[in-house]
Amino acid sequence: MSNILGKNITLTLFGESHGEAIGAVLDGMPCGIEVSDETISAALAKRRPRGSNETARVEPDNYRILSGVFNGFTTGEPICITIENTNTRSVDYEANRNLARPSHADYVSHIVHQGFEDWRGGGHFSGRLTAPIVALGAICSKALEDIGITVGTHILACGGVTDAPFNDTDEAVLKQQIDDIQKKSFPVISDVEAVMTEAIDAVRRERDSIGGVIQTAVTGLPAGVGEPWFGSLDGVLANAMLSIGGIKGIEFGLGFGFKDATGATCNDAFYCNGGKVKTYTNNNGGINGGYSNGMPVVFNCAVKPTPSIAREQKTVDMATGENTTICVTGRHDPAIIRRICPVVTAMTAIVICDALKGAFSNSIFKKK
Repeated sequence: MSNILGKNITLTLFGESHGEAIGAVLDGMPCGIEVSDETISAALAKRRPRGSNETARVEPDNYRILSGVFNGFTTGEPICITIENTNTRSVDYEANRNLARPSHADYVSHIVHQGFEDWRGGGHFSGRLTAPIVALGAICSKALEDIGITVGTHILACGGVTDAPFNDTDEAVLKQQIDDIQKKSFPVISDVEAVMTEAIDAVRRERDSIGGVIQTAVTGLPAGVGEPWFGSLDGVLANAMLSIGGIKGIEFGLGFGFKDATGATCNDAFYCNGGKVKTYTNNNGGINGGYSNGMPVVFNCAVKPTPSIAREQKTVDMATGENTTICVTGRHDPAIIRRICPVVTAMTAIVICDALKGAFSNSIFKKK
């Protein structure tokens, strides 16, 4: 069983939803990266639930950095962070502990762990474990910002409502879009927050849930970051994104839109502007042959509806093997799409730092 992501900079994840604490280790980050409570706390706040449309389990996310940071800067040693679980309510899961919740990891976890799994709140499979990813991702985001690279994610579509897309050819406009959404608690570009939140609230009132699509962009990334074939930049990004439980699909640039296109209409033609090679379009999402090509890296992720819904569903009793039904109780989000945006941003920042170190070594992280 592997809980490690990365090659040059690795992320190791540990803990359970209702355990004493959750945490992660980031190994390989160079020394001299500024680490501030303000940066980490702001990132965690974006992930934290708020309002009636999100789970009532609101954790303060009190974190501790146990190693790898001294006097406000990384030392170059492994960075270990832990976050306490203080608002657990395991009784919500006791009655249904042997019932496999549809579209959850309960059944496969029971098979793999032979009945010894921690069933409280989904255990190690819980979205709660994204909190330390966000905390360490904030450190990586700061390292990237110091060298002119920015990462951002917004809600592209949810509940039949569509936001404006990122500008994938003009880096100045794109960076401004990212800067603007980072100041918002609900990450959208255009004025769609009210209608989108109402669509989410409508499914909540029906004791249901809803998914959507989020869009992520990386601006300022130089050409030549990545590897061919099995270490391709889009490949490692896809691996990281699909490691997040709520993500069930990913596309780069035009993505599945290529099915209705021709080479003549969708090839990204090159041009030179001020000594810098660019493309007129960005249908490949800023990646060619596994390497960044100097254009913004842009990809979309499909977010599935929250599996835990307060409706009767068919299932199996894992203790008896009998068919039965389940009505999930507890505190759950009718939509995780807002809260997953900072998770994807953090995971992207970690992957980009890993890829940059592989391409240029630690020297790339020196401030410009």
